[in-house]
Amino acid sequence: MADFEHRTDLGATLRALRRAADLSQRQLAARSGVPQATIARIESGRCTDPGYRTVERLVGGAAGSITISAHPAGELPPVPQAELRDAAGRRCPAHLDARGVREPRDWPGAWWAHWYVVPPERWPRLPTVTYRLDRDERDRQRKRDRVRQDYVVRRYVDPALPSTSWRLVAELPDGELVGELRAHEHSDEMLVGHSRPGRREVVLDGVLVATPYQLLGIGRRLVAALTAEMDRAGIRSAHAVAEFGGIDFLLACGFAVQASRPAALRLNRPVSARPPG
Repeated sequence: MADFEHRTDLGATLRALRRAADLSQRQLAARSGVPQATIARIESGRCTDPGYRTVERLVGGAAGSITISAHPAGELPPVPQAELRDAAGRRCPAHLDARGVREPRDWPGAWWAHWYVVPPERWPRLPTVTYRLDRDERDRQRKRDRVRQDYVVRRYVDPALPSTSWRLVAELPDGELVGELRAHEHSDEMLVGHSRPGRREVVLDGVLVATPYQLLGIGRRLVAALTAEMDRAGIRSAHAVAEFGGIDFLLACGFAVQASRPAALRLNRPVSARPPG
């Protein structure tokens, strides 16, 4: 006997399929031959028992497939922001990326106005939610979201380079490189011409992040990985020279300005930091 304890939420599944295929209700109706009004009723829960042929056409139109099994082989990721509703209480289009609007800067329609200097009582009437309508922009943002979740940071050791060369990489599971930090280690003797026994320093040569994935925190994670490597090596200072935006980035990572532009910055690790035992 079949176990019907866990029933599929057909409306939620159809919305998830549309999002995965990036189709509006109108577009799915054109592909499947099922009226848009029927799709709307199914997704809103007002039509809970459509015919199998209707479901088959809808799933096929969204490039999905139907599998009948006693145990689910997998689950579609839920539609994000499913709790958002517009001013009329309607769900947001499943294939679009929606976000709530709390102030003018959240709404692209106010991009032209300097609303950040206008008091709230003079703000225009704002929509409850807004959407990213451009397909290319949606694809870019969804790729950025996947990169933010999937990338890992590790130290790359090249046997062809001396041990004083440090390289940390941020990469995706398939090996795609999305960021890189390079540094090298030297002693005070190399820096100022005389020796201070036991004093070592790392010089930051540069932090690079692929342009499509900037502002995802990759650079800061690379610097955090550098400080972790410094702790393991017993090195307390990192030296860097930067200007323009690089100064603000390094300040946010814990460096302190030592001179005017071009700025020399140093990251001093606490004396209590010790390599893990």
